[in-house]
Amino acid sequence: MSGLRVELRGIAKRYSGVAALQDVSVSIAGGEIHALVGENGAGKSTLGRIIGGAVSPDEGEILIDGRPVRLRSPRDAIEAGVALIDQELALAPEMSVLDNVFLGFERHHAGWLDRAAQRARYEQLAHRLGLEVSPRTRVGELRMADQQKVEVLRAMVRGARLIVMDEPTAALSRVEAQRLLQVARDVRAEGTTIVFVSHFLADVLAISDTITVLKDGRHIKTVPAEGQTEDLLVTSMLGRPLDKLFPEPRLKTREAPFVLEVRGLTRRPAFEDVSFGVRSGEIVGVAGLVGSGRSEVAHAVFGADRPDSGEILIGGTRVRPRSPRDMVRAGVALLPESRKEQGLVMLRSVLDNVMLAHSDAASTVGVLRPGAQREAARRVLSGVDVRMASTSLPVSALSGGNQQKVALAKWLVAQPRLLIADEPTRGVDVGARRAIYDLLVDLADRGVGVLVISSELDEVLGLAHRVLVMRAGRLVAEYPRARAEEAVVMRAAFGGTAGEGTEAGPPASHEGSHAYAEHV
Repeated sequence: MSGLRVELRGIAKRYSGVAALQDVSVSIAGGEIHALVGENGAGKSTLGRIIGGAVSPDEGEILIDGRPVRLRSPRDAIEAGVALIDQELALAPEMSVLDNVFLGFERHHAGWLDRAAQRARYEQLAHRLGLEVSPRTRVGELRMADQQKVEVLRAMVRGARLIVMDEPTAALSRVEAQRLLQVARDVRAEGTTIVFVSHFLADVLAISDTITVLKDGRHIKTVPAEGQTEDLLVTSMLGRPLDKLFPEPRLKTREAPFVLEVRGLTRRPAFEDVSFGVRSGEIVGVAGLVGSGRSEVAHAVFGADRPDSGEILIGGTRVRPRSPRDMVRAGVALLPESRKEQGLVMLRSVLDNVMLAHSDAASTVGVLRPGAQREAARRVLSGVDVRMASTSLPVSALSGGNQQKVALAKWLVAQPRLLIADEPTRGVDVGARRAIYDLLVDLADRGVGVLVISSELDEVLGLAHRVLVMRAGRLVAEYPRARAEEAVVMRAAFGGTAGEGTEAGPPASHEGSHAYAEHV
């Protein structure tokens, strides 16, 4: 079976008057992995969804194997041999793996559902993809990486000769991402064409035969992947070289007051006896493996989870938060790990999302003042460079990078004393990453204490004045910026010898806290 050839001619798409794509023409050869890259908002996902039938273009023509087609829906695309694996997986979590794979394409014999034939076909395909999961397993119980494989299996059952994969590795660990890339290679080896939409340039370069770069909805270039580098792609995506990804953090004084002190904080089994401090104007990074307790500590500090024991001090005053509202009033903000599940209300407008936590700032005796709301939102959205047609748009209509900026902007209506940023650049492209890094450094320059939690070690090392390392629910090491080297931090995270640094000791008193900060 050979993969489909697709030709896109003069494709255009507008949303609320804003051009997502403008006169884009691209040829995709049969049996290749063709990557679409660009900043968030460049139009790469829109173009992928047009190929997959989920979005109809306003202008232009699509040819499959030389024949003009009109793909009005994903069903039309499936009938043409095209399957879309969207960033938001379209699986039924309460149904079994087998039922998800064959949903809408069940096999029958003499009018009866032929489950034996379905199981045989499933076992054959699952073996080829390395999916070692019982067909009876409920999909909601699977890891995200295995759910991705279930989507690939579904595409193969439907006879897809072209699969569009939109940000398939965004929610995966690096190990899981590498396994999924191998699945894509295996599918290509069988002749299937793959359109690979991603902002992870390392993944793109590792897997692609051809790369198309989009910028501001326009086609910039289509080139063989061989000979390309991340720097070359970034220059094409941004229109300029990105000389340095991380801005230089500036610490005004080592004697700045503490905005946060945590003493012996415990919430079993997630974490135990965690103690640290963050000064005004300081960026403290927290490194550690998945499951080390990093995010759980952040939620406890923010008041979302109640600790079993320990103390939290904000500006030297002990607080006992009963809810996040108490910590917001104390000047603490949390940019959560998942903006869609914890940070934003996706179907509400940009304006509503920015002002949800600050109704008091735009009301008089309990009555909201719409003009004051709009002015406050306009000010902070302009400050973080959110690109949109109107604040009345649902936040779900924005690109991932702009959504993340909105999630950050809502905490800037009233400047916080402490910002906890948990995975601040998850799901955003390299251009938006730099913009978010600049915002974090700017907040620190204004005296905000910033606590950055990230699975990407280079992010922690590139931003932080000081690095804390968590392992198995405990804070095990602390390093000043000058000694926070990748190998040293990784050894501490994995349980090896910590190297030059200190045990992450508890600031048991104000005097202890000051001694603790001398390592900055």
